[in-house]
Amino acid sequence: MSTKKINIIYWVFTGLLLAAMGLGAIPDLLSMPEALAVFKHLGYPAYLSPFMGAVKLLGVIAILIPGFPRIKEWVYAGFVFDLTGATYSGLASGDQIPQVLPMLIGYALIIGSYIYHHKRLKAKQV
Repeated sequence: MSTKKINIIYWVFTGLLLAAMGLGAIPDLLSMPEALAVFKHLGYPAYLSPFMGAVKLLGVIAILIPGFPRIKEWVYAGFVFDLTGATYSGLASGDQIPQVLPMLIGYALIIGSYIYHHKRLKAKQV
């Protein structure tokens, strides 16, 4: 696969992932009523909302900044932890499986971005 094709696929996955995480972080960061309603439904304290929003935004920034490969690994792991925690919390608080199935899209974006991030690194070494 050509480097150009790898880069395009990487940026499609990564752009969608960062848009989802970044846009999801803003209501949390600002403790908007709809974000606080979700946190309440999941059984989380309201004070956790701005923290989660800030952490997600920092993750988005870390993915966008060139270099820092170890930090990027932690960001990908953090995004998986975030989605996994939200999925589990949703199910534990009474949500049905169809309500948490959209999380699979998030997982697919993380996996695609992560795989093509590593393919880009390998292509640069060659």
